[in-house]
Amino acid sequence: MSHATYQRVFRVAADHPSLPGHFPGSPLVPGVMLLEQVALALREWRGERLARVVEAKFVAPLLPEHEARIALADANGRVRFEIRRGDELLARGTIEGAP
Repeated sequence: MSHATYQRVFRVAADHPSLPGHFPGSPLVPGVMLLEQVALALREWRGERLARVVEAKFVAPLLPEHEARIALADANGRVRFEIRRGDELLARGTIEGAP
């Protein structure tokens, strides 16, 4: 995503209540939490709520306390997103927002 219009950095704390169940002894940040961060970024960027996830592909895990960056860009009325840890792609997809 070379022409990102909005970026946001986030980190999920190791003591977040969703982590022990995903996966016990080896916690990973659940995909739904990554999408929640995308929704927060959309709200900050456009003042919109996440209305629909058109597509989402999770390609690598995010561990607790690791910093990740969301990039959002306009895509013909929709919004493309990428989530990366450094240069590594963690997730990508397309969403739609609504007021």
